[in-house]
Amino acid sequence: MWRPDKLVTTQGKTDGMMATAGQSAHSASERHWHTLWARLPYLWAFRGRAVIALILLAVAKVATVIVPMVLGRIVDGLNADNAALVLPAALIIAYGALSFASRLFAELRDVVFEFASLRAVRRIALRMFRHLHDLDLAFHLERRTGGLSRDIERGTRGIGFVLSFMLFNILPIILEVAMVTGIMLWHFSVWFAVIIVVAVIVFIAFSVVVTEWRTRHVRQKNKMDSRANTRAIDSLLNYETMKYFTNEDYEAARYDEE
Repeated sequence: MWRPDKLVTTQGKTDGMMATAGQSAHSASERHWHTLWARLPYLWAFRGRAVIALILLAVAKVATVIVPMVLGRIVDGLNADNAALVLPAALIIAYGALSFASRLFAELRDVVFEFASLRAVRRIALRMFRHLHDLDLAFHLERRTGGLSRDIERGTRGIGFVLSFMLFNILPIILEVAMVTGIMLWHFSVWFAVIIVVAVIVFIAFSVVVTEWRTRHVRQKNKMDSRANTRAIDSLLNYETMKYFTNEDYEAARYDEE
C-alpha cells in the first residue's frame, strides 16, 4: 500500500544522500587545492631558480606565439609577383631564430628548475620518511611494506609533477592565451578573441569535470596496485616460511588474485 510518510522518508534519504555526495565532492576539491598550496613552501625555498625559470618560460612562450606571425609574413611574400629569391632574408632568419629560441629557452627552463624540483621532492620525501617512523607499532605490525614502498615511490614522483604543473602548465597557458587573445584583438575582429576565450573556458570546465571523474578511478587503480605489491613483497619477506610449507602455488594464486 502506498504511504505518504514512506515517500517523505524516502525523499529525505535521497536528499541526504545527494547532500552527502555534494559535500564529499566539495571536500575532495578542497583537499586537492590544499595539496597544491601545501607544496608551495617547499618550492619557495628555491624561489630564485623558480623566478629565473619563469622568465625563461615567458621568453619561450613569446617566441612560440611570434613564430606563426613571422611564418605568415613569409607565406605572404611568396605570392605570384615575387619569387623565393627576392624574399627578405631577415624573415627567414627571424623564423629560424624564433623557432630555435622557443626550444632553447624551454630547455634552459628545465635545466634551471630541475635542481629546485629535485631538492623540494627530497625534503618532502624525508618528511614522509620521518612520519612513517613516528607511527605506532600497530601500524607497522600489519606488514604493509610492499604497499608503503609503492606509495612512497608514487608519491615522490607525483610531487615532482605537481611542482612542475603549477609553474609550467597553469601559468604558461594563461600567458599564451592572453597573448593570442591580444593579437586577435589587434589584427582581427573582437569576435575572434571572444571565440578563443569561450573555447578556453569550455575546455577548462570539461577538463575539471573529466579530471574529477578520472581521479576516482586512478585512486582505485593505485589502491589495487599497492595491494598487489604488498602481497608480492610480504611473500618474499616470508620466503623461508613459504618454502617450509611448500606454499608457492598458494602465494602465486593470491598474487594473481590481487
